[in-house]
Amino acid sequence: MMAPDPATANIAKLTALNVELAQVEDEIERLLNALTGANAVLLSYANGKIEELDADQQRFIKEIAAMNAGTISPQKIEFLSAHLDNWENIDFDDRRQVTDIILSQIQATSDRVSFEWKI
Repeated sequence: MMAPDPATANIAKLTALNVELAQVEDEIERLLNALTGANAVLLSYANGKIEELDADQQRFIKEIAAMNAGTISPQKIEFLSAHLDNWENIDFDDRRQVTDIILSQIQATSDRVSFEWKI
């Protein structure tokens, strides 16, 4: 019997972490939406729960970033370094390539912009 492929196991772990992160972010959003017209007791409970969820969110983000950092090839790191050092002078296509490497998602609303980092 063959041993499981480490890359496949890494992808599965990353997928699981991203799902957990999305669930935490959804729960935070639901709590924030429920606070309209809330009384002091509910606000106190919600603040505590949001702090707990925020800590979980930060942990997932760090784990995902650490796992993704280990998957970037030395060539990509060199490419990123050269382009980030010269960001003001590179063309749009090179900027797009850099963002494709380091970002998996950008979400924008009228209130905020959030980035999901690959690294």
